[in-house]
Amino acid sequence: MTRGEFRPRWIATIFGRCAMDRAQLIRAMQAKAPLELAGDWDNVGLLVGESEGELSGPVLLTIDLTDAVMDEAEAMGAGAIIAYHPPIFHPLTRVVCSDAKQRLVHRAIRSGMLIYSPHSALDAATGGLNDWLVSAFGTGDVRALEPFSGTEARRKLVTYLPPESVDAVRHALASAGAGRIGAYELCSFGAVGEGTFLPLEGAKPVIGSTGRFERVEEVRFEMVCPAEAAALAIESIRAFHPYEEPVIDVYDLEPTPHRNAGQGRRIVLDRALTFAQIGECVKAHLGVDRIKMATPFPDGQKLYSHIGVCAGAGHELAPLAVANGCELFLTGEMRHHEVLRYLEQGMAIILAGHTNTERGYLPELADWLRRELTGLDVRVSERDRSPLDWV
Repeated sequence: MTRGEFRPRWIATIFGRCAMDRAQLIRAMQAKAPLELAGDWDNVGLLVGESEGELSGPVLLTIDLTDAVMDEAEAMGAGAIIAYHPPIFHPLTRVVCSDAKQRLVHRAIRSGMLIYSPHSALDAATGGLNDWLVSAFGTGDVRALEPFSGTEARRKLVTYLPPESVDAVRHALASAGAGRIGAYELCSFGAVGEGTFLPLEGAKPVIGSTGRFERVEEVRFEMVCPAEAAALAIESIRAFHPYEEPVIDVYDLEPTPHRNAGQGRRIVLDRALTFAQIGECVKAHLGVDRIKMATPFPDGQKLYSHIGVCAGAGHELAPLAVANGCELFLTGEMRHHEVLRYLEQGMAIILAGHTNTERGYLPELADWLRRELTGLDVRVSERDRSPLDWV
């Protein structure tokens, strides 16, 4: 360990924490919940405050940013609030203190606080909120109900060329933006085959002569590139290909689904559970005494092994749960007639309360941030609570 590396830990020992940069917190949150995972209807990321500069004060985690939570944040001198639900959801045309939501924004700006919301990006992330929720049922095979397929349009470029020209074309395409897959560059594929052609009058063949049928050894060469780089990549092939009329095939590529990222989760349990056992698992995991349960099999003998979950209001994913063979679906809230519809389709429903399916994840997120950003003072709000009580 060098002196430069040691100094922050020494400062943390004396003062209880080390200075943290706002950009570090934002980068950490985006690593935990990449913004591209969010729904296109959502408003996620940095909502209020500067993205650069020192982060002074603790980071407060909350599900909902209310006046009570803002009072708590101001009292502790918080430098940032991570609000799971975005306090700014629809575009603002003004910021006036007579409006409850706008008043919170005004108070944050006045106090110099950063407000960041991960919302549906955190739902969809690997190791995010829905993975925590589905862990209530124990071990099993877990995947997303609606796998994330990426947002980048890609093209596969294929050409046929002599073996001795492959390296030049590969590097030309790489310079144009092709052949990048994750942390790898110059990714390509080649297969040797036979090409044939008959040069006609006026042709200027590199190999062979006019009027003579030719057979030559060629390499079918492939590279993938972003759609926006395709035009330049095609020009690069033409520039470095030795043939007068190179064959260039362009294929649109379908997005590749990510099994472990996306909205909702489905688990196939290693050990099937009864409806009553599942209810107890849910209450213990969420730390609640009461939940709403409905089943089309009221005798209690059925064993459940295929379960779908979606934190919050998951009614939009319930049809996917049915289509994926789920026998039970856990979410926060759902309309009465929706519950009846899914019971008729043979799927049991558990409703645990909207924020009850979300709030228990905050300590997990706090622990992750502490590990990721050593010395960061992270606190879970004590004033954040469900607006509804069971009586």
